[in-house]
Amino acid sequence: MSNRAGVWSIVILAAVMLVFTGCAQKQGAETESVQTQQEQSAQAQAGQQKTAAEQEQEEESEEVEEYGVSEEKAEEEGAATEQGLRDKAKQTLKERIHFAFDSSELSKQAQDLLKSKAKILKKNPGLKIVIEGHCDERGTDEYNMALGERRARAAYEYLILLGVDADRMNLVSYGEERPLVQGDDEQAWAKNRRDEFKIKR
Repeated sequence: MSNRAGVWSIVILAAVMLVFTGCAQKQGAETESVQTQQEQSAQAQAGQQKTAAEQEQEEESEEVEEYGVSEEKAEEEGAATEQGLRDKAKQTLKERIHFAFDSSELSKQAQDLLKSKAKILKKNPGLKIVIEGHCDERGTDEYNMALGERRARAAYEYLILLGVDADRMNLVSYGEERPLVQGDDEQAWAKNRRDEFKIKR
């Protein structure tokens, strides 16, 4: 009788141990599962942070390109900062375009520069500009005033075609009244046949 009691005690003890061992294994598996989920979550967050950083870098690159200068050139010129980009934009907006003698036709170079100006203006809707048409000293005052207006209007209409609102631009002709350089030769005259662009305050 005592032998049976001893056997039963051993069996019960073994069963209890098996139950506790099973619970411990289950708890260990659950802990491992939680740790795995935490690791996966951390990896996902790191991936999202990386993606956000990459996206920000791409946006900065696009912003640099929108100012009409490559990212490499911007870094070389110290224009990679936000202030540098603003300065570069203002410089581009103020750049002159030039015309052939007795012509208001936009050259390919002038069109390319106007495209850069249009990008800046569309990106900065608060900016307004004045387009000034100028001529060399040849021709009558009346003729040159009209030619200066045609030159200013050529740039104005091209910018409108590129998507710039008309009410953000004003036109003025100075004819031959405000030469950029003094001189009676083609070199001086070529510099004076131009459009000037002024940022309105």
